[in-house]
Formats: sequence, structure tokens, C-alpha cells
Amino acid sequence: MPITIKDEAGIAAMREACRLAAEVLDSLTPHIQPGITTLEIDRLAAQAMAAQGTRSATIGYQPPGYPPYPAHLCTSVNQVVCHGIPADKPLKKGDIVNVDVTVITPDGWYGDTSRMFEIGDCSIAARRLCALTYQAMWLGIDQVRPGARLGDIGHAIQKFVEGQGLSVVREFCGHGIGQNFHEEPQVLHYGRPGTGVELEPGMIFTVEPMVNIGRRDIKEMPDGWTIVTKDRSLSAQWEHTVLVTPTGYEVLTLSAGAPAIPDFVQGVAHAAA
Repeated sequence: MPITIKDEAGIAAMREACRLAAEVLDSLTPHIQPGITTLEIDRLAAQAMAAQGTRSATIGYQPPGYPPYPAHLCTSVNQVVCHGIPADKPLKKGDIVNVDVTVITPDGWYGDTSRMFEIGDCSIAARRLCALTYQAMWLGIDQVRPGARLGDIGHAIQKFVEGQGLSVVREFCGHGIGQNFHEEPQVLHYGRPGTGVELEPGMIFTVEPMVNIGRRDIKEMPDGWTIVTKDRSLSAQWEHTVLVTPTGYEVLTLSAGAPAIPDFVQGVAHAAA
């Protein structure tokens, strides 16, 4: 499948879809506290999507070889790397959880973003993992500009993560997005600078590194979706959707409730006025 370059109308539609996805996370944030179940988070997300007129991209999603995904979002707790299915087990103090939201607008555009949440007082190691994974995502995003290559994004993330004594999951990656959930290109979170596809204005894709405290090895659970660290170490992930602009980039999934952008970020990080 070729890479889809979005025109002005497509970019405007993606700004709207991504804004709405981020606002679902904003609406969930006050509720993600000790004692809530991830199933309740899922219910609240479904309610928020219905209120804004979007629908979930994940519920019923069934790539070849997978069972239908059963929930409106993914909730990946502690050692779960990605695709955690919401359940009725309450979150407790010290847990970390990634909440990954993808909405579809009425006119068929997809917005995709995720955030980490620390539940109550977490260990120093858990807080450090969440913070460094967030920095790694932004280091990757900050490589985006016309003429750069996908390998520049992956290299920036990998060099930083491994320099902190952590590991990057390699089996899952970012992806192009638009009128399809997953489009080309694949955006690896490791790699060599100067390699891979050259970036062009109008490309839209996610940057979503998954970072483990322990080894990078993973395994799939019997439900066919949940991915965990093989050594049961903690894992974290953040995700933004990014547009390549003529001069740099625009992060489409920023919102009022999004965490602060790190001070080191140099690119055009804010949505256009």
C-alpha cells in the first residue's frame, strides 16, 4: 500500500479526528484513580465518544488471524506492553496504565493517541519509566521535518532509551493513519539515522514507543490480543499523531489536558491556529 499524502481537506479532517481522540482522554483523566476498573474506564470512553458523535475504532476490530477486539479502547497495566483488554479488576495504588484511544469521526477519519497514568503513589522506577518514555516519544517527534527519514525517528528514540538502561519493544510500531486505522508507513522506534522512507509534507503517522524496564522480549497472552513483557517487568507507552508540515511538524493530538511538552522540543509542536 502506498503512503497517502493528505491534502488540505484531509489535514483539516485529521486535525478534528485527533482533537476528538485527545478530548476523550481529557474526559477520562479525572476518573483514573485507585479503585476504578479498566472496564469502567472503557464504559466512560464509550459514553464520551457517543457524546461527541464519534465511535470507537477498536471495538470489533479484527485483523487477519486475530479474534474481534472486545472493547472501546486498550488499557495496558504494569507489565502489559499493549492491547490490554479492559477488565473488572480495580486499579490500585502503585499501578501504571496506558490508555489508548482511537476514534472514527462521522465522515470516516481516525484519530489515535495514548497516555500513561500513574495510580496514586508509584515507585521511583515506575515514575522514571513513564517520564523517560514520554521524553523518548518527543525526541522521536522532534526529528520530523521534510527531507528527514523514518530511521532518524527510530534512532533518536532507541539511542535515548538504551542510554537510560531501558529497552525498546521492536515487534510493534507507529503507523500511518487517515481514513484507515493503519496505513503506510510503519514507524519503527529503533533504527539507523538516514535510512528509511523520506518524509514529505502531508504525511500523517503515529509515534508511539513502547519501553520496558527489563528486556525487550515480549509474549502474547491466550486472549490473542494482550502483549506482556516476557520477564514481567514494567512497560510504558505514549502516543501522538503527527503531521509533516512544509517547515517541520504539527502534533495533532495535543489538547488542553495533555501533559506539558518537554523543554528540549524544538519543532513546530502546536496545532495551527
